Amino acid sequence: MHKTRSYVADAVDALSPRAANANNDTDGQKSGQMSQRQLPIILALGTTQTLAWASSYYLPALLADPMAHDLGVSSNWIFGAFSASLVISAMLGPRIGRQIDLVGGRQVLSASNLTIAAGLVLLGFSQSVPVMAFAWLVLGMGMAMGLYDAAFAALGRIYGTDARGPITGITLMAGFASTVGWPLTAWGLAHFGWRDTCFAWAAANILIGLPLNFIMLPAIKGAKQAAATAEKPRIPLDRTMVLLAFVFAAVWTVTGAMAVHFPRILEATGASHVEAIAAGALIGPAQVIARVLEASVLSRFHPLWSTRLACLTHPIGAAVVAIFGAPAASAFALLHGSGNGILTIARGTLPLAIFGPKDFGYRLGIIGAPARMAQAVAPLAFGLLIDVMGARVLMVSSALSLSALGALFLIRAKPRPD
Repeated sequence: MHKTRSYVADAVDALSPRAANANNDTDGQKSGQMSQRQLPIILALGTTQTLAWASSYYLPALLADPMAHDLGVSSNWIFGAFSASLVISAMLGPRIGRQIDLVGGRQVLSASNLTIAAGLVLLGFSQSVPVMAFAWLVLGMGMAMGLYDAAFAALGRIYGTDARGPITGITLMAGFASTVGWPLTAWGLAHFGWRDTCFAWAAANILIGLPLNFIMLPAIKGAKQAAATAEKPRIPLDRTMVLLAFVFAAVWTVTGAMAVHFPRILEATGASHVEAIAAGALIGPAQVIARVLEASVLSRFHPLWSTRLACLTHPIGAAVVAIFGAPAASAFALLHGSGNGILTIARGTLPLAIFGPKDFGYRLGIIGAPARMAQAVAPLAFGLLIDVMGARVLMVSSALSLSALGALFLIRAKPRPD
């Protein structure tokens, strides 16, 4: 690679790298032909991932209070049902990943749009807590089939060891899910109410997400026959698998806690409410910038190195805000956001680089299950800790990030497949 190439050009190339045929075909196709096929799939999956996150995971932040008021309960009931949906998603992860390994992502991701839409319709019609809770359980099934792990598995099934670039590409787009989703949800609440907002998101999944997933994702030749005869893979829970599961559980605990409590923690350091909100708004752009760096500069290195770097940014940011107080709130937000942006990509690229594409989806489901469980309990656990520790809760989050870093140094990077 010529040294004078710009990082921007490298980033563009990373979003459409030369793709290896995941089915090991030997028909002599040129790599350029495969490259031309990558960008449409990246754009389609980036769009459907943005929609899936906006219409499921990011809904409670705005819908919890009006839903609770309408149902005559505390908003804790809504967040409790949402946490249960994340637990369901974690439990279904390995099964969903295995299904994608067998038949590809087209069927599973298309089904996710139908399932999320069904959950949203149930949510919109709910008049009692049991119906509301059941609706969130349906949404949990949809999230298991339609969020990042499923999309990463689908890309691994299509591109094999060359999936790192496409994985980075869809996270670049879906990184704006809250940026797009929250304003649209807020607009719907202001003009139509929370029930019709749920119906509108359900319609978007049917009219936008379903066609994109079904039309743009390729069908896997011989998938039905393979699924009918395949046996359940035996993936040993060896040292590396356990370490990776711990790493992502630790960092996703921090991510889940910060997503809910970040402004509150900054206010505990002395920042005003406006300053805390303004600093929190920098997390999204920081994630996107970090993902561009991952697609350009860091793509030249094994994902293990970028993951180690990402585990350092939150503790460094916590140390900065501990030393300088509220004036360093923006620096903390930028450091935390940049690390979180890379860690999202690493959840797919690191297992792929270490273990390869065989049984990738099933392996992702196993590794990711503890992380989803941790993400479900993190908001409540950290909420209780903040009541006791205040801003010193950053010592806990930093310890979790550093423990993940320590576990990463116990993992050896195998030679890259290329």
